[in-house]
Amino acid sequence: MLVTTVLIAGTSSGYGLETARHFHARGWTITATMRTLRDGLLPEGVRLLPLAAAYTASKQAIEGFTGSQAHELGAFGVRAKLVEPGYAPTTRFSQNIDFTIKDMIPPAYADFAAPIFAAFANPSMTTTESDVAEAVFLAATDGADRLHYPAGPDAVALAAI
Repeated sequence: MLVTTVLIAGTSSGYGLETARHFHARGWTITATMRTLRDGLLPEGVRLLPLAAAYTASKQAIEGFTGSQAHELGAFGVRAKLVEPGYAPTTRFSQNIDFTIKDMIPPAYADFAAPIFAAFANPSMTTTESDVAEAVFLAATDGADRLHYPAGPDAVALAAI
């Protein structure tokens, strides 16, 4: 009998909680970890975004690391995957920081940043916790030699660019 166990970090809310529920509903055994709200975990992978150079650079580093690990660990039957969520306004991510992004924008950037913040305020597509849970489940079970799994309609659209 195949034992299906998964380790899921950050199960107190948001992506982690919904992913744990998704796997559990399909009969998997869940080993869960939780972080405090102050220790928020950023999603893996991201496309190039304006006003987010440091964030984008850190996510690109994770992408390179995970891609290399996929090659190295593949020899041992271990698969490494990147689930790349889009914007999810229903998660607690924004509650995990004690500042607003707008407060970090220098005055010289104000005119450049204004339309970007306006677009972020009313996105045409967003990602839900269940979008992420489904993408994680697909990445864990499809057996494909694939690194990237966009999660949510906005992430799927960005991945197509």
